[in-house]
Amino acid sequence: MAEILFPALFLLLAFGLPVAFAMAISVFLAISFASNYPHLVVAKEMFAGLDSFPLLAVPFFILASEIMTGGAVTQAILRLAQSFVGHMRGGLGHANVISSAMFAGISGSALADAAGPGTMMIRMMEKGGYDRPYAGALTIASSVVGPIIPPSITMIIYAMQDQNVSVGSLFMAGVLPGLLITAMILLANARVSKKRNYASGEPMPSLAEIGAIALYAVPALLLIILIVGGIRFGVFTPTEASVIAVFYALVVGMFVYRSLRLRDLPGIILRAALTSGAVLLILGAARAFAWVLIIESVPQFLAETIISWNLSPIVFLLAVNLLLIVFGLFMDPLPGVMILVPILAPISFVLGIDPDHFAIIVIVNLTLGLATPPVGSLIFVVSSTAELKPSTLVREMPPFFLALAAALVIITFVPPLSTWLPTVSGF
Repeated sequence: MAEILFPALFLLLAFGLPVAFAMAISVFLAISFASNYPHLVVAKEMFAGLDSFPLLAVPFFILASEIMTGGAVTQAILRLAQSFVGHMRGGLGHANVISSAMFAGISGSALADAAGPGTMMIRMMEKGGYDRPYAGALTIASSVVGPIIPPSITMIIYAMQDQNVSVGSLFMAGVLPGLLITAMILLANARVSKKRNYASGEPMPSLAEIGAIALYAVPALLLIILIVGGIRFGVFTPTEASVIAVFYALVVGMFVYRSLRLRDLPGIILRAALTSGAVLLILGAARAFAWVLIIESVPQFLAETIISWNLSPIVFLLAVNLLLIVFGLFMDPLPGVMILVPILAPISFVLGIDPDHFAIIVIVNLTLGLATPPVGSLIFVVSSTAELKPSTLVREMPPFFLALAAALVIITFVPPLSTWLPTVSGF
């Protein structure tokens, strides 16, 4: 079946078919022409891929993100970031990056970061004298931290594929790599801002003003502490944390910031349902795709072949980085995790690579694919919201590609960045 599965998938993707449909149809074709299995097995495996208690966290985190994306919450985060760095050279660009890192702790999604505070920051940067294509490219790069800083939907899916990690350990493992990526993008923005003279005309706020802005943003930022702290101390599971996040977001939106009204809820729930449906459809199709690979013994064959090469851990990680970068050019992170992790994670474990460290390498690699052509989802989201051609945005991306590549190298070869926090946190 594999001889039909992969050509069909690549051909359907080349014709522009959505990833979920491309995977499901390629599985259907493989079963039709190269097996005796009934076609019903496609639907069976898709539903089996969604029949999981931990997976309930995905729609709830998406709903919490939609609720917290309301104007007041986003504005509070943007104002806080701007109060810290807005007076510096390239300050609005720095505020863009820092606000994305803060919002990552609420949304868990790169696309939500780009569509939420990212869209507002593009408008603010353009008014501040920045070129709109550069503001869009910076938003694409800064949104990459969305699935890396906890909470993260990608980490939840990863933990379901690898029994050697937990959602809690991955949440802790992503903090320092996420901050490193943020710092590298800040350096890239500082360099470009100096070269293009993107100066800030804003005065430095007083400590009293910064304190007042920070106090206003505390209810939004407390959600991060609530989720990560609750999971760390065993107060609730990640799935329970997602439900609590929804109720917390409702209370903050309706009674603290008072930006959320009852008549807004149907639209918010509809948007969350559509997003959740799209994500879960991808996961179901990826499960059916992975089932064919298992039936064909592809993971076992690849694992035995790679182990027989007697690669050192360093060479293996270099090869994995190259594979994942190429894979990420054409595939979103979620199906990438479901297809590749069952193959690669056992090999890394045999080679003595820490499971949390390897998980972060995989997640960072696949997430970078969101910012790279030809299928980078972030490029098309920002292209739509900023009313720019994708090619225009890509031309502004090289400084950020270099920054992200440097961060990936450091994450790969400095394991404590990914392992220290899970260790000290008891995971």
